[in-house]
Amino acid sequence: MNKTIKILLLLFLLQTAMVAQTKSAFQDGEWFKFKMSYSGWLKAGNATLELKTTQLNNKEVYHVIGKGWTTGAIKWFFKVKDRYESYFDKTTGLPYKFIRDIDEGGHTKNIEITFDQKSRLAHVHNKKHNTKGSYATEKDVQDMVSAFYYLRNNYDTKSIKPGDEVKLNMFFDEENYEFKLKFLGRETIKTEFGKINTLIFRPYVMAGRVFKEQESLTLWVSEDENKIPLRIKADLAVGSLRADLEAFKGLKYAMPIIFD
Repeated sequence: MNKTIKILLLLFLLQTAMVAQTKSAFQDGEWFKFKMSYSGWLKAGNATLELKTTQLNNKEVYHVIGKGWTTGAIKWFFKVKDRYESYFDKTTGLPYKFIRDIDEGGHTKNIEITFDQKSRLAHVHNKKHNTKGSYATEKDVQDMVSAFYYLRNNYDTKSIKPGDEVKLNMFFDEENYEFKLKFLGRETIKTEFGKINTLIFRPYVMAGRVFKEQESLTLWVSEDENKIPLRIKADLAVGSLRADLEAFKGLKYAMPIIFD
């Protein structure tokens, strides 16, 4: 009898572990659209983020396409047309391929990175300059797009406290760096869809040409199983930028909107 109980308990634990591993915050067909404003009042542009299932080297993976572009008067003096893509494993969340094709006011880059997670290598093809190189990476390295989806699935936000931090190994362009995300607190915000409870985070970014300093970015994420981005504020080298979610579809879970 005692042996039977042990076996049943083991089966229960295995089943629980399998459920925990397969539960995901997102699904095929998820799509977001953001509206962006510059310095709080000037319409700056739009951005979209789309997740779908595709095949890469005969393996079923997730493929994310992120696009951003300027609209209206601002595009006449600072035109932006960005495209980011990431192909990552549906189970582990680790990326296999990353594409960065950007034009930001004449500053252009066209880089394709292929990740060899087993050998811990990133093979970088700079298409603009027609150069190729291979670089050693850290264990379980992420790209800047796959990291967002990885955290949605693997960061337990139920018991976090202000000041808590999570760190990830990331590879960007041709170098490794440690990505850090700090939890600031909770807030109920007004959105296009109604009031929503959110978690506020501070992603640490590289200061320089775009961002004023490392702590220039603030992110509001829905406090639910979806963990979707609702608002982003950035202090730039010149002015500030704000992005608000204005449309979505394909969420895995219902959006928890607060109605007064």
